[in-house]
Order: sequence, then structure tokens, then C-alpha cells
Amino acid sequence: MSEVVTVAPDRILKELAALWVEEGKHGESGVLRACSMTLVVLAEEGEDASALGETIASLMPEHPARAILVRLRAGSERALSERVYQQCWKPFGQRQQICCEQIELTASDAALGDLPSVLLPLIVADLPVILWCRSPRLAMMPEFAEIARSATKVVLDSAAFGSAGEAFRHLMAAESRGLHLGDLAWTRLTRWREMLARVFENRAYLARLNEINAVNVTWGPGFESAACYLGAWAQNALADAGVAAKVSLARDAESLRIELAGSGLKVALERGDDRLVVTVDELSNCTHLPPSSDSLLMREELGIVARDTVFDRTLSSAARLAVSSAS
Repeated sequence: MSEVVTVAPDRILKELAALWVEEGKHGESGVLRACSMTLVVLAEEGEDASALGETIASLMPEHPARAILVRLRAGSERALSERVYQQCWKPFGQRQQICCEQIELTASDAALGDLPSVLLPLIVADLPVILWCRSPRLAMMPEFAEIARSATKVVLDSAAFGSAGEAFRHLMAAESRGLHLGDLAWTRLTRWREMLARVFENRAYLARLNEINAVNVTWGPGFESAACYLGAWAQNALADAGVAAKVSLARDAESLRIELAGSGLKVALERGDDRLVVTVDELSNCTHLPPSSDSLLMREELGIVARDTVFDRTLSSAARLAVSSAS
């Protein structure tokens, strides 16, 4: 029988305390200990450790947190290991360092059942707990429900799942267990929703809103769940304005496109390279839309700790759309 490696949370907390004592000995200006939440990141061991570390570090100045990175190792041997360190930076023009605590755990699949008892004592009391699960494999495992139970918010990326239908089944199951969810596939659509809403800030177009009777969304590889979200959100927004529109989804594009159409009005948004092209009837304009990095997406998600009722409603509608479009 292989040896089981255990991790003691009290030892980790002592190591963190020792880091602060040691850090406080350096420099005349001292160190400011910053923490607004606990950020737990679940990632596969095969992910680029350097890139993931840079992503987490980039979140700290705006959302200082005790960051706990859990790297998942496939295997039947029950094993856990840990290390602790700090991320420090100096705000521009200041001498005092600001530091955040970071803990890295490595856990085998067989040890996932032990993870909640390790994580719970490491969570900072009375502050939000954000769980960012980067592994669809883990999100579909039975142990995930217990790991996520203590989180204020759980962030996933439905675009990383095999299909939108599969992703929405798991998201809806998680929501039924009372989890407060965020989805990076939805977050990527913030600019789309802003630009579409801006079209109807024009009173002339707003007066013609009731001419719309169809929402047509086409999508290419990697955009299936985004297409469901976009179609569901547009349909709900039109319904709130008293306009009934039928949604159709089709995979016949390289990227993502939405069109609101009716007897006398056509409004379309389409991604092309690093641009978002907005067309109203025959008039078009472009706006810059670079690919969203995980860092930028998570900054937005970490800024929304309370429930997002628009997202919750859209998730339910998108899940129904995914089912109906697949049948």
C-alpha cells in the first residue's frame, strides 16, 4: 500500500504567519497585509504553472485575496502536498509594499474527498469565498459539490465543456443545490450586450422595436454556450419590452453573430477578427474587441459578489434553448 501524504491546515497557517514576520523585517516602510476575499482556484496539474501564477497575481492589486491554488493530479493514490508564499507589489509612487497570501496545494483524484476539510480552516473568516474551477473534469465529479459548498460564488467556463447541453446540465444542477454561479462564457458577452443595448438608446430605433419578431444566432467552434446565452438574453430583454420574438440557433459560422430582425428593421452584431461589427439596416460601424483574457474576465467576476439576477434568469433560458436546439 502506498503512503498517504496529509496536509495539516494549522501548519499552513503557522507558515503564513512566519512569512509575515519575516517580511516585516525587510525595508523601512513596512508591509501592508491586504485581503478582501478568499480565492480558491482549481486547475489541472498539466496547466502552465507560470501563466496561471501570472493570472492570479494580476488579480491581486484590484482584488487582494488569500489565494489558494489547488492543482489536480489524476491518479488513485491518495496524496496531498502544499507550499505557502506571498505576492507583493508597490503601488505607483509609494514606498510601502502590499502583500497577499498564497497557498498551493496538489491533490490527487483519490484525495478530493479530503480537500474540503483542508480548505475550510484556510478560508478567511467573514469575507467572501470565490471558487474558480478551471477544470470541467472536476466540475463533473461527485466530490465537487462538497468542495463548492462553502463558496460564496462558484465561477466556471461553460465554453470549456464538451457541449453546451452538457455544460448547462451541470450548471443547472449546481444552481439547484443552492450554489451562486458565474460563467466566463457569459462574462465574455458583456461588450456584446452593452453594444446591442446602446443601439436602442437611439429613440428612432427604440420606436421601431416592436417590428422585431426573430432573434437569429449563428455560432462557430467554441461559441455554442455563448450563442445560447446571447439568444436567451436578447429574447428576455425583448419580452420585458413587450416584444415577442422567436430564437433560432444554428452552427454555420466561424465565429459568433446575432441578428434581431423583423418586417422593417434589422440589427446585427458579428465578431470579425478583433472587431465587433454593429449593423443597423444598411449602416455599419466597428468597435475594437480583442480576445478576453482570463485575467480580465475574472476581474469582472470578482467585482460581482452578490447574485446577478440577469445572469440567473438568462442561464435558465439558455439551458432551455440548448435543449430545444439539440432536439
